[in-house]
Amino acid sequence: MKKSALFLAMAAVSAQSMGAAYKIPEQSVNSTALSGAYVANAHGPDASYYNPAAMVFNPGGASLEVDATFIKLSSIDFTGQDPLGTAYTDSTKAEHFLVPTIHYVSPAVGNARFGVSVVSPSGLSKRWEGMNGAFAQEFTLKTVEINPTAGYRFNDRLAIGGGLRILYSSGKVISNKFANPFVMPAGRDMEGDSWDFGYNLALHFKATDAIDLAATYRSKITMTEEGDATIDAIVGPGFPPPTAVLYKGDASVDLPLPAALNLAAAFDFNQGRTTIELVYERTFWSAYDELDFNYASTLPPPVQGFDDPIPKHWDDSNTFRLGITHQLDPKWTLMGGLAYDETPVPKAYLGYELPDSDAWLFSLGTRYRASDAFSVGAAILYDVKDEVSLTPGDSRLDPPSTVVGEFSNASAFLFTLGVEYRFQ
Repeated sequence: MKKSALFLAMAAVSAQSMGAAYKIPEQSVNSTALSGAYVANAHGPDASYYNPAAMVFNPGGASLEVDATFIKLSSIDFTGQDPLGTAYTDSTKAEHFLVPTIHYVSPAVGNARFGVSVVSPSGLSKRWEGMNGAFAQEFTLKTVEINPTAGYRFNDRLAIGGGLRILYSSGKVISNKFANPFVMPAGRDMEGDSWDFGYNLALHFKATDAIDLAATYRSKITMTEEGDATIDAIVGPGFPPPTAVLYKGDASVDLPLPAALNLAAAFDFNQGRTTIELVYERTFWSAYDELDFNYASTLPPPVQGFDDPIPKHWDDSNTFRLGITHQLDPKWTLMGGLAYDETPVPKAYLGYELPDSDAWLFSLGTRYRASDAFSVGAAILYDVKDEVSLTPGDSRLDPPSTVVGEFSNASAFLFTLGVEYRFQ
């Protein structure tokens, strides 16, 4: 497994992610359509993932949902200065992903139900085309989570739920020793994978027939990446210049997928045909304090810098979500969402592998119920990130990694299609 990728990759099979840093909150048609404001009003098979306490209130028997989300990440533009003060521009490649998800909820077993979801909760891909390739020619992370859950209903108002998070991650990182004449002429090529575990909890309370309240918590998962790395460097003049492999062997790194707390309230209006949901999400990114790669032996000059811890010092972040669901008629349901997502990345520690910033999310979606057993849905989401600029002195990263310049035009587009089947 080659390991460094996970480093900043942990930002979702998607990257500039759909959530701050490298989370992907959108894992179903309803979640995409509602900008993630889907906790207290979670009611389909995907309730297994978003609120397992709510799935005990699902009508009927077992249900299954299969979705696919197409994700397009824009090219990020960078206008900056090299160490001599000369202006230059660079950009990342646009990225495209297709992410499948599956959700299942069992029929009622007494006052309980059981579920399972298979999702991709985080990921990242950044590929700089120019000088910034010295830092991140490629940073890619892919994750798959298997989340078996259970819910128990105490009465018609109160239920609890929870589950086990089983996370598989794989990552890749490449830095280009030829890209930037102002940095150490050395390159790193790593890949790796890991199995890690966590848990999730949920509480659901029907305060009245028209008001649902919910709280969910996802634990931190520490991705314990272990694998191997190859590090080489330019060792003399010439064209092309001669290179030598200075390290080839085991490597490891720990990277957090942070804990997250959601507090949600859903309000029914218009005789239950319209639901407005408000969600506050707190993501505990402060768990990401530094990135420290470990190797099986001491790295020789001139590549010993690859063994130095990289400070991150990320902040806990807030996300505010609003979702509206309207039952147009017995067959058609319309949905829309809006969210504001704070970045956890301080300017002082922002790097090329994840130039994250605050974002606005806008979404729309619909479901068509063809029969009592079968429905189809579609949703779109647009995530647009603020520009972020760093002037000399803003960055606390050690030279030559100091970032001076402006990142702009970062955005993401999601399109989700899904089908739901209710077993009779």
